Amino acid sequence: MSSDIAWRMLFGGRSGDEPALHAQIGRMVGEAIAAGLLAPGARLPSSRGLAAELGIARNTVVAAYDGLVDAGVLVSRGRSGCFVAPPAACTPPGPDPGAPGAMQAWSGRFAIRPSRLPQITKPRDWTRYPYPFLFGQFDPSLFPVAAWRESVKAASSVKEISGWSFDQVDDDDRALIEQLRLRVLPRRGILAAPGEIMVTIGSQHALSLLVQLLVARRTTVGLEDPGYTDARNMVGLATDRIRPLARDARGIVPDGDFRACDVAFVTIGHQCPTTAVTPLSRRRELLAAAAQDDVVLVEDDYEADLSTEEEAGLPSLKSLDADGRVIHVGSFSKVLAPGLRVGYVVAPPAVIDELRALRRLMLRHPPTNNQRSLAAFIALGHYRAHLARTAALLRPRADLIAALAPELMPACTIRRGFGAKSFWVEGPAGLDARALGERLRGDGVLIEPGDIFFMDPARGRRFFRLGFTAIPLPQIEPGLRRLAAALEHFPTK
Repeated sequence: MSSDIAWRMLFGGRSGDEPALHAQIGRMVGEAIAAGLLAPGARLPSSRGLAAELGIARNTVVAAYDGLVDAGVLVSRGRSGCFVAPPAACTPPGPDPGAPGAMQAWSGRFAIRPSRLPQITKPRDWTRYPYPFLFGQFDPSLFPVAAWRESVKAASSVKEISGWSFDQVDDDDRALIEQLRLRVLPRRGILAAPGEIMVTIGSQHALSLLVQLLVARRTTVGLEDPGYTDARNMVGLATDRIRPLARDARGIVPDGDFRACDVAFVTIGHQCPTTAVTPLSRRRELLAAAAQDDVVLVEDDYEADLSTEEEAGLPSLKSLDADGRVIHVGSFSKVLAPGLRVGYVVAPPAVIDELRALRRLMLRHPPTNNQRSLAAFIALGHYRAHLARTAALLRPRADLIAALAPELMPACTIRRGFGAKSFWVEGPAGLDARALGERLRGDGVLIEPGDIFFMDPARGRRFFRLGFTAIPLPQIEPGLRRLAAALEHFPTK
């Protein structure tokens, strides 16, 4: 590692994801030592020489070296420079945390093993793929950058900061609660008092809180099959009394299994993952059956507000609820940005009071600065404008897939509920959609295998989902053609 070229190669992996450049240099030296590229006793370049070679400030290299010396990874020898420390100095004391014995000791202490549950996985680097047919991610061009900056600025004045910077304990930002009451929930037909709303860190957080609050070992829970994987995992950690909810062409059937539930988690607006929309008549039937047999309904309205069609959506279950048995969960993740992590629960005051107490034990309250910025975004009219602009941009993507996919993939059945932001595809008999997805990644195409949504993955082997919020319009046709070509020649058995 003495040549200039070798040092440039070693430090060529610098990333803009890490804020401190000196930390990146330190990390790469440590990785080179661990990989054996820098042997014990090897001399590192002088701080001046390495800084000149990498085109960075000398102080940055000095800071990196100093940190490594303090950690015992390097040793400094006065005017001679910095050297890789001897093995004894580099090896941390104590047992190897990755050794089998250490892992076995930890295994016996775990009360639950969530890592063993089926997980929805998507490539973290999905933006590198030219054809990402993913649901739940957004084409960066859809985010309203200027409007969001204005909103953050509005929430950052001295007066505003003094309003949100103190500990709220178990309360939420009043400005956001008001905007939810006046401008967001009425779009779903929901009229709620301040004491009936609580802010969460996304809908996932809301569902987790509700499972902890409502589901005990003897609680019978109804879940859609196929359905949202993480909701099924959460419930499965709490009880094994799970009943799959039967479906027909009109949605969940209010049969004996449904009526036997204490709680049922449902996606009525756009069923996850099939996108099917439950008609108004069936919504009323479900509410009547739930009232008759005392079933609590948790309505996960994850795609509320952002419809790609102009017509207004059907009323939410919560808006039709006459006796306070529907708990409504909503989120801004699928509407504005997944990374925003702001959701909400609408429920009777007694439920909200308990949820607040439970939330306080976990994290007290979601970051209030984010809540205030979102409140400003809504109050300034940016939210409504964003919905209209995004719907106008997404509609052509949906129309293009709806026109091309049946023609290019005639062996598949392709469904999309009115206003949904993804398509549910049933492939030919014998198709392994997960294996197909792995092959397509090599061609730059990302699809979502459907088996993960089924209680019995074998039943969902031939299904996959195509989202269109992450893929730009010009990429859709070439991406579909690659998908169709791979599907045509892919073995089925």
